[in-house]
Amino acid sequence: MLWGLSFFGWLTVAVIITKAVLMIKTRLPGDIIGLGIIVFLLLVGALPTEMALSCFSSTSVVLVGALFVLATALVHSGLVHWMTSHLLGRPKDLSKALLQIMMPASIMSAFISSAPVMALMLGTVKMWARRRGFMPSKLLLPLSYATTLGGVCTLIGTTPNLVVADIYNSETGQSLGFTSTTLPGLFCLVVGMAIIIALQRLLPVRKCPEETFESSADYTVELVIPADNEHIGETVEDAKLQNVDGGSLVEIVRFDSEIISPVPNDEFLLGNDHLVYSGDINSILQLRNTHGLVNANHIVFNTKDVKERKRKLQMATIDFASPLIGKCMRDISFEDRHGVVLVAVARGGERIKEIPRDIVLRPGDTLLLEGTKLLPEKFSGELNFFDSVALPQDPGKTLGATIILAAMVLLAVTGVMPLLNSCLLATVAMLVIRCLSIEQLQNAINWKLLMVFAGSVCIGKAITHTGVSQAVSDGITLMANTSPLISLVIICTAATFITEFTSSASAAAIFAPIGITIANSLGVNPVTFCVAIMISVSSTFATPMGSETNTFVYGPGGYRFIDYIRIGLPMNIILLIANIFITTIVYPL
Repeated sequence: MLWGLSFFGWLTVAVIITKAVLMIKTRLPGDIIGLGIIVFLLLVGALPTEMALSCFSSTSVVLVGALFVLATALVHSGLVHWMTSHLLGRPKDLSKALLQIMMPASIMSAFISSAPVMALMLGTVKMWARRRGFMPSKLLLPLSYATTLGGVCTLIGTTPNLVVADIYNSETGQSLGFTSTTLPGLFCLVVGMAIIIALQRLLPVRKCPEETFESSADYTVELVIPADNEHIGETVEDAKLQNVDGGSLVEIVRFDSEIISPVPNDEFLLGNDHLVYSGDINSILQLRNTHGLVNANHIVFNTKDVKERKRKLQMATIDFASPLIGKCMRDISFEDRHGVVLVAVARGGERIKEIPRDIVLRPGDTLLLEGTKLLPEKFSGELNFFDSVALPQDPGKTLGATIILAAMVLLAVTGVMPLLNSCLLATVAMLVIRCLSIEQLQNAINWKLLMVFAGSVCIGKAITHTGVSQAVSDGITLMANTSPLISLVIICTAATFITEFTSSASAAAIFAPIGITIANSLGVNPVTFCVAIMISVSSTFATPMGSETNTFVYGPGGYRFIDYIRIGLPMNIILLIANIFITTIVYPL
């Protein structure tokens, strides 16, 4: 024993630190890290085989998988779209506009994973903001915060809630109810929305990336091949017109309006072809002299008439775990693998005036891509697409999905059946009324995220099994002079700020067993600690990597890191106080 910890205890601490470093400093996928943690703890003997493998069959892991399917069904039923389109009104000032977007976002995120809610609301809110005369950057960050706070209001709203509930069940043999966090969560949601409205002047005014891409003449140039040009009949590669000084060929537009993008090296050149290049315009214009090209009298490349010309242009942002970070398109096979062309790059709401394929990419960069197969699911783990998702609207399915969701909640709240059972039953019902197909069900389950989740559950088990929770609990209670309230303040403060730099599920797995151990050692209510920790690890407002929704709006909002700190730090502090206040009232120590 060293400082109250066994060898395996220190090994568990080392695993936790290593995981944090790997997530922050490397581009290793989260699922690989999660699987590695389980395998390592099993091989070194820190966890018994049965306990390590039980992480995969944990009730919370299975429930998260079912919730992926349920969320997809609710999206494809049109319920999310209906709520978004009907609950956004016509506010005349920013305060009312903030309420109009935060209310539906928080309601939906209490029952649906925040990712699909954000994906569907993002494009809608941006367009709605412009029609109402508001800057989107004033609304997207509050949208992210509202989805985060709304998720705390039910047990299924966020994965950290399920992690804590799973650990509580393992430690006590009792289960937390569906509405265990509802009253404290609603109080913190109201406080959070009030803070945002009160501090609305701190919300940044930033130019959105699409605004920088509207004037295509600023970053593209169109040249035409005259009918008597010597290169007619040659391939693009032979004519040396693919990658040129200052830029690259985005597309060829033929006389019959055929659009060729991306352009293969063996594509033959025809008379009157429009060659669209992106990059440094002055350098590209030298092609007029070197290759006998002429300026286009009529510009055919325009981001405003994409649909009319059947052009597939979409914007996507690079998140903080993308393998594209630190790389430039010229050095990797990304464009060839996905059949796309990088047209332009924006950073912090401003287009970067360099050759797109030579730009070293950073987190939050927004890419304007062109291609014929721009399917967001094909870019999973590399890019987040934030254009609106078009979904079929079927009033019958929308009503059916609403009834099924209400029945699921009612069955869980009244105790007629366990939460997992009611969720699985709801999923089957969604299939029966065809809110989603078998193929959509298969694609709905995010196996990578489930592996990350299983790794977090494993850490929680290791913290308890190796004695780390007991050692840390003894240290905190000694520091707090055995005061339950001070102990609660210490652990919630640590959870709130550590979560800003790691995943909330990991933070929940670290602090939940410690909180339960403190409660048991002091002879107080462990539910108080569990609920307070649930809210604390979800209170991620001060960094763009603190939560998935924060990362989601980083690029589309044209935000900078300081924008999150300016309003997020006061929110962290105030909500920490509100959390402890309301939780100790609802669940007295």
